[in-house]
Amino acid sequence: MIQQSFLGALAFLFLSAALQAQPDEKALQALLEKPIIRPGQTQEETVAFIDPRVARLASPKSAAEWQKTEEALRKKTLDEVVFRGEAANWRKQPLKVEWLENLPGGPGYQVHKLLYEAVPGLMIPAILYEPTNPQGKVPVVMNVNGHDAKGMAADYKQIRCINLVKRGMIVLNPEWIGMGQLRAQGYAHSRMNQLDLCGSSGLAPFFLAMQRGLDLLLALPQADPNRVAVSGLSGGGWQTICISGLDPRVTLANPVAGYSSFRTRLRVLKDLGDSEQTPTDLGAIADYCHLTAMRGGRPTLLTYNATDNCCFESATALPLLEEAARPVFNLLGKPAALRTHVNFLPGNHNYDIDNREAFYRMVGDHFFPNDVGYSGKEIPHQTGEIRSLEDLAVELPVENKDFNLLAKDLAAGLPKNKLPMKREEVEKWQKESREKLTRLTGFKKYEAVADKPVAEDIGGLKIRRLALKLGQDWTLGAVESTPAGAKKTVVIANDEGRAKSAAWMKKKLAEGYRVVAVDPFLFGESKVGYLFALTVATVGERPLGLQASQLAAVCRWAEKQHGAPVELFADGPRITLAALVASALESQGIASLSLARNSGSLKELIEQNQSVDKMPEAFCFALLEHFDLVHLTALTAPRQVKLIAPSDRAKKEFLPMAAWYPLAGGKWEN
Repeated sequence: MIQQSFLGALAFLFLSAALQAQPDEKALQALLEKPIIRPGQTQEETVAFIDPRVARLASPKSAAEWQKTEEALRKKTLDEVVFRGEAANWRKQPLKVEWLENLPGGPGYQVHKLLYEAVPGLMIPAILYEPTNPQGKVPVVMNVNGHDAKGMAADYKQIRCINLVKRGMIVLNPEWIGMGQLRAQGYAHSRMNQLDLCGSSGLAPFFLAMQRGLDLLLALPQADPNRVAVSGLSGGGWQTICISGLDPRVTLANPVAGYSSFRTRLRVLKDLGDSEQTPTDLGAIADYCHLTAMRGGRPTLLTYNATDNCCFESATALPLLEEAARPVFNLLGKPAALRTHVNFLPGNHNYDIDNREAFYRMVGDHFFPNDVGYSGKEIPHQTGEIRSLEDLAVELPVENKDFNLLAKDLAAGLPKNKLPMKREEVEKWQKESREKLTRLTGFKKYEAVADKPVAEDIGGLKIRRLALKLGQDWTLGAVESTPAGAKKTVVIANDEGRAKSAAWMKKKLAEGYRVVAVDPFLFGESKVGYLFALTVATVGERPLGLQASQLAAVCRWAEKQHGAPVELFADGPRITLAALVASALESQGIASLSLARNSGSLKELIEQNQSVDKMPEAFCFALLEHFDLVHLTALTAPRQVKLIAPSDRAKKEFLPMAAWYPLAGGKWEN
């Protein structure tokens, strides 16, 4: 007995000495900061992951086959991308227009201010230009704009509107969400993803703003439904192809420097688009090549700039679009209906006179083919015809809905998935909920393999620097630190990257843990820009699911390597969400979960009006519709989830776990 006590004390002394010899926090941070994977490797792997998932367009063999393909693509895109969730009900709302004051027009035309409703509570200010004496049915044109702070008051847009109305057309100049009068934080495009989180399409307000604009124009008694045009620059070019590819009422389209294929964007990074250009699941169903081909023989002018200083240069953007659309136009016997125009002077990101006159010529050829007096030359405008934003401003409702207000309305009744309160219902609920969570996040079972680990001894620690290969898709840099006598393992991940895990690492080493510090997708060494995260989501995958899959794979690897239970330790509001998903779906490799700096609820994203560029994985489509953080915690039960210094909000939200954990056969120890 004395001998056993002596040996135990001796072991304790040896362990204490080893721990005292370990590197301090500063040395650990320096160790963690050393790069493991190649610079740019995660970006290369992200591109390789996305590219094969972008939908490809097969060349049709007959006109009849193409028409079926086009109709099916249009329906699938509208149903599964544009009008998901509550947007399906928004779509059914009747047109609501408020006609307001008239402004003095110019020679031969009059100007009206108006509001029309895109979705319930969101009014779009607009200006309508009408000929003073329209002759019978006349063409209608919707001029949309892009990322210009002046919005509908941009001079190049007003000039286009004035030129078209002077040629006898009715022209609508709507404001774009997030620009001009609607340039406010709640309308920022990076906040449309708050709707996605709630399970309703963030793209829908953009699309319905365009579709209602067409409804408004075509409801006018003088409107000719056979002559309907849409055109715009940049984001207006994106709007043009979006509405004209998905709404066959648009008989003539002229997108200007507004888009390229998702495949092009993977190689020309300045083409990567923000939230509305890269909506969830679009790329898995219809690339922009598809939308261009879906013009289906209707007159289409693709305008690009040769030396565009923003995006979508002609030499890189046009080839794939033409390659997809040209065979369709030829097959339908309308080869001349598809045109391209490349601007060389000034050649930058513009809708100046050269590009405008290309549009006027296109309109003349297709809307006024027998008018010998029609000219494609721009008609000079007079002093006073171009107005300021203040002059064009339309009085908005006191509370005009924006993305944040719409999301708050949607989130009020969520999540729909309720925790069972009877012991006999728990197992079934967990099984069904895990299946649902797997589908929502695209969770995958990767096998992790350590590729050529580099080993060294530092201050009593056995260090291994690991490049962990996860299947054929990903490589994660990890640092494994093992103190003498370690019997248990913790995998640590941090919002700021593994280098910022030194303090927690030191604490865990002192407790006798083997520590594996890792950087999952979007963090630390594995960080890429948020636009790549959006592109992952548009091809049907989910950044959150990738992060959770990677964490789970590393934990399984660690458990298999060392035959010891693995704790997953996550620090930060972003990575703790991924860790909760990983723990909910990986019971074999994750024995327990510890969370530091975690949020209390996904609803905080909406309450704080967060944007997707700051937390790209968190806006996983429909996650809040079915789960909040407490539900994800319940899916880990009966395994332990430890909350470290939780906020008051987190304490409140997780309080029900004290009563719920026993139903799952566990005990809530927070």
